[in-house]
Amino acid sequence: MARMQTHTLPFRQKGVISLRSLLLLYTGSLVLLLLLASLAFSFDRFRDYVSDQLAGHARDGATAVGLSLSNAIDGRDPVASASLIDSVFDSGRYLSVVYLNLQGQRVAGRETVVTAGGVPTWFVSLADLSLPVGRAEVVRGWSRLGSVEVVSHPGRAYQDLWQVAVGMIVGTLFIGGLGLGMLFWIVRRTLQPLKAMEKQAEALGRRDFRKRIDVQSTRDLNQVTRAMNQMADDLGALFEGQAKLIQHLRRVSNEDPVTGLASRSAFDQRLKVEVESEERAAPGVLFLIQLEGFSVYNQTYGRSEADRLLLRIAGAMTVFVRAHTDAFAGRRTGAEFALFLPGVTQADGIVWCQQLVEELDGIYSDLAAPVEVMVHGGVAQALGDRNARELMAAADEALRQAQASSNTGCHAADPGRDGHHNRETWRAIIAEAIRDDRVSLWLQPMVLNGGGELVYQQVFSRITTDEGELKASVFVPMAERFGLIEDIDRRVSREAIELLRRRPGGHLALTLSASSVASEAFRSDLLQRLEAAADVRERLWIGISEQTVHHHRTAVGLLVRALNRLRVAVLVDRFGVGGVPFSYLRNLRFQGLRIDNSFIHSIDTHQENRFYLESVVAIAHSRGVKVFATGVETAAEHDVLRKLGVDGAMGYHLGRPFKADNENGQGDQ
Repeated sequence: MARMQTHTLPFRQKGVISLRSLLLLYTGSLVLLLLLASLAFSFDRFRDYVSDQLAGHARDGATAVGLSLSNAIDGRDPVASASLIDSVFDSGRYLSVVYLNLQGQRVAGRETVVTAGGVPTWFVSLADLSLPVGRAEVVRGWSRLGSVEVVSHPGRAYQDLWQVAVGMIVGTLFIGGLGLGMLFWIVRRTLQPLKAMEKQAEALGRRDFRKRIDVQSTRDLNQVTRAMNQMADDLGALFEGQAKLIQHLRRVSNEDPVTGLASRSAFDQRLKVEVESEERAAPGVLFLIQLEGFSVYNQTYGRSEADRLLLRIAGAMTVFVRAHTDAFAGRRTGAEFALFLPGVTQADGIVWCQQLVEELDGIYSDLAAPVEVMVHGGVAQALGDRNARELMAAADEALRQAQASSNTGCHAADPGRDGHHNRETWRAIIAEAIRDDRVSLWLQPMVLNGGGELVYQQVFSRITTDEGELKASVFVPMAERFGLIEDIDRRVSREAIELLRRRPGGHLALTLSASSVASEAFRSDLLQRLEAAADVRERLWIGISEQTVHHHRTAVGLLVRALNRLRVAVLVDRFGVGGVPFSYLRNLRFQGLRIDNSFIHSIDTHQENRFYLESVVAIAHSRGVKVFATGVETAAEHDVLRKLGVDGAMGYHLGRPFKADNENGQGDQ
C-alpha cells in the first residue's frame, strides 16, 4: 500500500505567548516586585520604630520605679517594695518588673507571658519584636540598695503593628490593582495595532489581501501598519492582475470572442474527452444548430447588429445549457453552434432540440423582420462505436437533412437507432438501485507528483443492474435530472466516512452534485454527519464543481465556510470549464483545484492548454492552493504535468478504479 500524503489547513497557531502578554507579564511583575519591596521596607521601618518605642518605655518605667523605691518608700523593706511593684505591674503595660539587690538576688517582682489580643500567632512569630530591658539604680542617700529591671509588654505594639500591616497590604493591593489595570489599558491601547497586524498576517497567510489595519497608535507602529497595508494592497493588486491574466488566457484559448461560448477548438477538445476518453465515455447527444440566411442578415443590418443577434442566440443557449447537468455549448463557424448533453437519450434529445430551435427561431425572426429566416438543427447520439469525429459527421449530416426542409425544425441521425433506455426506464433503474442498496463505491488513486505516493483516493459511485455495473458518468446526469442524486450523494458520503474508519491513515475525496450543494437539507445532513465524525473528517476532501460554484454561489459559500470550520479540505472540481472568474479563490478558502479532463487530454501536443495550466499552477501555489489533474491516460501527458508542477495526477495511466471492498486495489477492466 502506498504511503498516504497528508493535507494541512492554514489554521491559527497556538501555544506561543503574544508580545502584549509578554510586556504585561514583565512590567506587571516589575510593578508587583516594587510594591512588595516597598511594603517590606515600610513594615521593617515601622517594626524598628515600635521596637525603639518599647525600649524607651522600658527605660522610663525602670527609672520611675527606681526613683519611687529610692525616695517614696524604703527600698530596704521587701513588703513595701513588692506593693509598689504590684501597683506598677497591674497597669498591664509591662511584661516584667523585677527588683534585685546588690548580690543580684530577687527582692520583689512580677512577670507575665506575651499576649496580643486579636493578632494571629503566626504574625507574632513573624514580627518577633525585640524585648529590651530597662534598668535603673535604687539608692538611699549615698548607699546603693540594688537595681530595677523592667521589660515593656509588646501586646499593644503587636496590635498596632498588625493594624498597620493590614492597612499597608490593603493599600498595596489597591494601588497594585489600579496600577496593573492602568498598565493593561495603556499596553493594550498602545499595542492594539499589533493585534490587527496579527489578524492581517493570518489573512495574508490565507492569501486574503482584503484585511486592512485602521487602528492608530504610536508613530513607529503607525509606520509599520501603513507598510503592512501597502504590502497587502500590492499583493492584492498582483493577485488581481494574475487572476485577470488567467481569465484572459482562458477566454483567448477557449472562448469565442463574440458570443462567450466555447470556441471551436475548445468544444472539439471537450467533446473528444466526453466521447472517446476511457474514463469519462458516456452516452449523450450532440446538437448542431445553424441560423439560415445569416449572411444576408449580416449584409442587410451590418456587423454590429449581427453580433448582437449572435449574443442573443448565445444567451438563450447558455440558459438551456444551465438547465442540463454537465452540458456545454460552443460556436463553430459564423452562425453554426454545437451543444452536447451527456446522459441524454436520442428521443429526449430530439424533443429538447425542437424546443430550443423554436426558441431561437423566435429570437431570430424578431430581429430579422421582415426578412424570413429559419433555424435548423441536427441531432446525433454518442454511441460506443462512434468517436468524436464520426459523431460530429453524423450530426452534420442530420443538419443537412433538416435544412432540406422549408420550415424550422430538427432532424435526427439514425432515428431508429437508440442504444439506451428511455427516460422512464432510466428512472426505474436508478430508483430501484437506490431502494435495493445496489450503489457501490469505487476508488481511483490520486498520485503525488513525482513521488508515487497517494494524496487521496477519489470516490466514485456505480450501480448494479441486470446489464452489469453502470459508471457514474452514465447514470449521474440522469439521476440529477430525475431528482435522485441527493439520495445517492447521501449514501456515498455516509459510506465514505465509514470506509475512512475502517482504513486508518487513508484519505478519500468525493464530489458533490450541484443539486446536493444547493439543497439546504442535504448540506445540514452532511455537516451533522461530519461533526459526528471528528475522528476521520480531517482525512476527507469534499469536491464542488466549478459550474456549481458559478450557479449556486450563496449555497457554496455557506458550505465551504462550514467545512473550513470543521477542518475538512475543499477542492474545486472540473476547474476551467465553469466560466467563473478566477478571483473567487480570494473570497472562498479552497485547498485544491482539480483541472478538468479537457485541459489534460493531449496536453503534450496542446501548447495553449499547457501555458494555461502553467499559469494556473503558479497563481494557485502563490495562494497555498494545491493543483490536481484528472484524465491522465498517457505517459506523455503525465510527464508534462510533472514538469508543470501539479501536486497530484489521476487517470487510467496511473491507476484504474477498483471496488472499495477490493483490498488488492485491482482496477476494473
